[in-house]
Amino acid sequence: MFRDFFLIRKSDRRAILFVLCIMVVALGVVFFADGSMESSTHHAAADSTTEWKKVRSNSRTARYYAQPMEHKAELFPFDPNTADSTQLLRLGLRPWQVRNIYKYRARGGIYRKKEDFARLYGLTVSEYRELEPYIRISPDYTTPAAILVGEPEHYERDTLKYPVKVEVPQSVNLNTTDTLLLRKVPGVGEAFARRIIRYGQRLGGYVSPEQLREIEDFPADAIPYFTVVQPHIRKININKLTLNQLQRHPYISFYQAKAIIEYRRLRGPLNSLDDLKLHRDFPDAAISRLQPYVEF
Repeated sequence: MFRDFFLIRKSDRRAILFVLCIMVVALGVVFFADGSMESSTHHAAADSTTEWKKVRSNSRTARYYAQPMEHKAELFPFDPNTADSTQLLRLGLRPWQVRNIYKYRARGGIYRKKEDFARLYGLTVSEYRELEPYIRISPDYTTPAAILVGEPEHYERDTLKYPVKVEVPQSVNLNTTDTLLLRKVPGVGEAFARRIIRYGQRLGGYVSPEQLREIEDFPADAIPYFTVVQPHIRKININKLTLNQLQRHPYISFYQAKAIIEYRRLRGPLNSLDDLKLHRDFPDAAISRLQPYVEF
């Protein structure tokens, strides 16, 4: 192909060489012009609050970095709910902080007191202390409750949600009460009231207020407010119930229910709980507390 170039007429060769020279010159002009325009663009993009520092690296090229110029803050009264960007910048706030204030106000945010402005992201304690004496919140942005300052409050107590507590010597009958009445006892809320009712149903009725101590974490100070008048106990026939039915009672464990079933299988029906006294799972205390709840 190189030999074919010399077979072209002399005039054509000159035209080709001329075109190649123009292309090389044009590429060189574009390359150098692009570098100079980039440098001028960097300088033109810097605003009045930014100065440029030229930092030389190990290479021959120079890099430019924008460094913010320090300007002295002006302190004057302002309302963060209405101040514009020019005022906020004059106070010494950074541009990105001003943008955050505008975003907060655009979302419906309101600075109702001076302390609300302290939550501005990036605001240091010293900066807030300098600005705090100059913050002025317009009455239009204060809380509506501030209008009522000095006026007495009048409201009616919600006795369903917050019942009035009973006082000594008043008392509550455990076997004829409901959750609403139980919540009137000091120390008893909605949760404990439900647990008292539920445990009484499992027992078959209360025979003594001291049985409330068997409820986990029950406040001992509340026990004097309870009494048991004419207890109506629902008894169980231990000669007829199955193993699972027996152990449902709070005072009969699995091993005690198994002992009752075994006694009935070997010796027949029980006549009294004294028949179980010789069994190791039935000490005197267990028989005594179970006695009111069984029949034969």
